[in-house]
Amino acid sequence: MITREEIANVLDQPVYDGDGNKIGDAKHVFFDDMTGRPEWVSVKTGMFGTAESFVPIRDAALVQDHLEVPYGKDQVKGAPSVDVDAGGHLSETEEHRLYDYYGINWDSVLSEAERTDDGRWAAGPGTAGTAGAAGAAGAAGAAGTAGGMTDREDAMRREGMRGDEAMRGDEAMRGDEAMTRSEEQMHVGVERHESGRARLRKYVVTEEVQQTVPVTHEEVRVVREPITEANRDEALAGPEISEAEHEVTLHAERPVVETETVPVERVRMTTEEHTENETVRGQVRKERIEAETESFTEDETRRGGDKRRGRE
Repeated sequence: MITREEIANVLDQPVYDGDGNKIGDAKHVFFDDMTGRPEWVSVKTGMFGTAESFVPIRDAALVQDHLEVPYGKDQVKGAPSVDVDAGGHLSETEEHRLYDYYGINWDSVLSEAERTDDGRWAAGPGTAGTAGAAGAAGAAGAAGTAGGMTDREDAMRREGMRGDEAMRGDEAMRGDEAMTRSEEQMHVGVERHESGRARLRKYVVTEEVQQTVPVTHEEVRVVREPITEANRDEALAGPEISEAEHEVTLHAERPVVETETVPVERVRMTTEEHTENETVRGQVRKERIEAETESFTEDETRRGGDKRRGRE
């Protein structure tokens, strides 16, 4: 069982199941108001810790640098969602739902709650106290007022002090004169999501193209030759006076168009990453510590008058 002294080593540490699978990180520890013992631990699960599941801490063990619980990863992530009130408490109904989910007998919880850690009987035997939340900054929560608490502890509980303040109050009562100042730190991560799609689409268009080619054609040219000794015999071979006709066939070229499909290029899509800076703003809480002093005049000291207060 995890003790109050070990809570500081539990918060913000990894939580594993019995098979060595990481479930998430421990975020808060809840205490039983009657016994003051750790009862539940909330585990941040999911991407970037976006979900929070409650796990019984009674059978958990602190192993080196992580918390080990006897429940499977899927069982923890499937635990029912419960509401925590403004005071950081689980109602009895919500706590009952969680016990039923993890197969823990409610009657056995009530019987255990009847005794405090030092063996004394708690007020109201047979009823289960609700659990108080531990501070998110990493300190343990305050126990309830039942079961022999001092007036100081009771005042802390009534004034709604957070769990980490209550634990530091316990330290002060043990003689620790120093106070621990804590603050929240913002951790920013990134997640990858689908931002769009791109596709290649092939379609057909018709374009007008123009190309100049040389073409030839034949034309008739009349050639007249004088009668010479060389051609006299051919010239006198026909009748002296007659009609005659001679025909010549003319030729011409014309363009002939045909198309041919040929591959010209290969087209594909690739992706490339571009990194740019984006500013993220958030709010974190910080504790401040100031000293307050009280002084008296001699007359006020004698007659028990008003105090003079100052801050440092």
